[in-house]
Amino acid sequence: MKNMKQTERLSTYLQVHKKINPLESWNSLGIYRLAAVIFLLRKDGWLIKTNTVEVKNQFGELCHVAEYELGV
Repeated sequence: MKNMKQTERLSTYLQVHKKINPLESWNSLGIYRLAAVIFLLRKDGWLIKTNTVEVKNQFGELCHVAEYELGV
């Protein structure tokens, strides 16, 4: 995926995996500001749904994060 734009990397990832959260985005795609790239994809016509999911942080505390899902 080298030399691809962030929007291209994210759209390819979503087509394969269907969902992504900020940690997966950073670890798999090198995208730190996931919401900004989601905004650009939506602007280009992509249907992407936002869900709030509960996860545990490194201290075992429950947190809420956005999970983006490719729409049908």
